[in-house]
Amino acid sequence: MQPITQKLLVVGGNGFVGSAVCRTALARGMQVVSISPSGRPWQTPKGHTPGWVSKVEWHKGNALEPETYAHLLPGVTAVVHTIGTLFEKSGYKSALKDGNVPRFMSSVAAGITGSGPSANPLEREEKKREGSYEVVNRDTALRVCETFLSTKPAVEVNGPRPFVYISAEDCTRPLVPAGYIRTKREAEMLIESMVQDKPDFRAAYIRPSLIYHPHLRPIVSPVAALLDLSATIHAKAPAGFPTPSAVLRALGSMLPRGRSSLNGDQLLPDTGFDAIARALTIPPIHVDHVAEAVCIAADITRPDVRGPYGVERMRELIGWHQKGQQAGAHA
Repeated sequence: MQPITQKLLVVGGNGFVGSAVCRTALARGMQVVSISPSGRPWQTPKGHTPGWVSKVEWHKGNALEPETYAHLLPGVTAVVHTIGTLFEKSGYKSALKDGNVPRFMSSVAAGITGSGPSANPLEREEKKREGSYEVVNRDTALRVCETFLSTKPAVEVNGPRPFVYISAEDCTRPLVPAGYIRTKREAEMLIESMVQDKPDFRAAYIRPSLIYHPHLRPIVSPVAALLDLSATIHAKAPAGFPTPSAVLRALGSMLPRGRSSLNGDQLLPDTGFDAIARALTIPPIHVDHVAEAVCIAADITRPDVRGPYGVERMRELIGWHQKGQQAGAHA
């Protein structure tokens, strides 16, 4: 019997992470269809169109409006949701793409000072607006997942159809408002509750740290290099040595625990000090490695891949450690 041709629907396929997923999926022999608000194919920061772009079906669609993409879902074996924002109503993404450092710093500053999460749940609900954490990070994913779960595949699929959500490691607070990671965790919890009674579906949550690419995101490269060095130093430090992360965790232990919750469940169980400590110990990750982990999670032959995958588990999933050992053996 011939193997089933797998086909991914990538929500936000012309974005930074989404385009890497499209490219990697094609390299793995999968078919790819993308939806985005513009529907335009991906281009490099300099406006070039690589050859692989012609192999993707590019469609215009709004994640919050199922009627714009529901007709595509029966023909796909998996859905990958890559939409998300670090800062509410901020132009940081275009500044990153253009490599404009002053505009990037200005956008980040505006995002930090103008979008702190409210402690009042009613006020948070009132903040549901275009560009908000609630809408971009949570509601778009829930709407797509809900629509996906209501469809039946047009071809026979052996095993549960995957819904892969790009989440994040909790290592950005307080530099990034807590609303960012809170809404990511809310999305995970609600998606998980949706698929629990759906044996024909499964969900995986990919939690990258800082995602970098030296050519597509050169602004991020210096920060990624420093964080990678920090993670290496911390990993090699003797047990009990007072590393910066250990000091931060000690400070965090003196403060009240985080109390951002959904339906009584604690989503942010520790403090900003603990989050910074994680940032110093969790290495950044190349966007191609994220995409590789996503494609493995979206593979219908891997029903074992479900639930959250942080950087360490992502590396194990893609065989990163084995690759490094093989490279060292041939050096």
